[in-house]
Amino acid sequence: MKIATFSVQTEQHIGIVFQDDQIISLTALDPEEFPACMKKFIERGSELRSRAELLIEQRGHGDVIFKLSEVKILPPIAKPDKIICVGLNYFDHCKETGMEPPQSPVIFTKYANAITGHNDAIEIPINSTEVDFEAELAFVIGREAKHVSEEEAGDYVFGYTIMNDISARDLQFQDGQWSRGKTADTFAPFGPVIVTHDEVGDPHNLAISLELNGEIMQDSNTSNLIFTVPKIISFLSQSMTLKPGDLIATGTPPGVGMGRNPKIWLKNGDRMNINIERIGTLSNYVKA
Repeated sequence: MKIATFSVQTEQHIGIVFQDDQIISLTALDPEEFPACMKKFIERGSELRSRAELLIEQRGHGDVIFKLSEVKILPPIAKPDKIICVGLNYFDHCKETGMEPPQSPVIFTKYANAITGHNDAIEIPINSTEVDFEAELAFVIGREAKHVSEEEAGDYVFGYTIMNDISARDLQFQDGQWSRGKTADTFAPFGPVIVTHDEVGDPHNLAISLELNGEIMQDSNTSNLIFTVPKIISFLSQSMTLKPGDLIATGTPPGVGMGRNPKIWLKNGDRMNINIERIGTLSNYVKA
């Protein structure tokens, strides 16, 4: 199931994407049972997913079906309780940066101000000239997780999505820690959909790539991840309680602008597409 948050004129909906170019509004089918809030949908878990499938079968599509070209795709979750990112989590990216693979996950966070959606602008801050791109597989927590083992961690994943971990490298390295350089406004575009874990299958064998102005910059596979999704969930849950709707990005493969010679920084008018197998494409443009 591919689930999206979208708007038609001024009304917000959640819906299910099918045939890659159409979306059925669950909110229009039953606004009381399916309010336009992805976090509430996630919190109710498999019960609500089964109800959605049944309702679509019983009621048909009718006037609740839209073409994707007719709607505005919004960030799947507007304000996750937590946005957690993992750094240096691809073997080939560590090699690119000249750093040894870490012994445990390197964790940093972004804030809700950084959230933006598919086809939206990424804004270059007025105090940075070295803004970089990072294609990442991200996942969404489906139920509360605390003190979870690696063996059971997969049961806590609701689904998978795409994030571009935009980074102001000059700010990131000036400060000695990463927060300011990682969580400027619009620095966490993600979406366009959340694909439920059952449809994605194994998240550790997915092609992942990023195009900048039509040229491939990053091209790898999630099989190169150092720390797997279950490892990340278990590691985090030993010290913090993960909540439904929490968004966790798993790190980026090689090819980022910082690792190139000469370095490539994002500039006004640039366009990016991130493609992840079985999930889709996240597109954004850049404005100064």
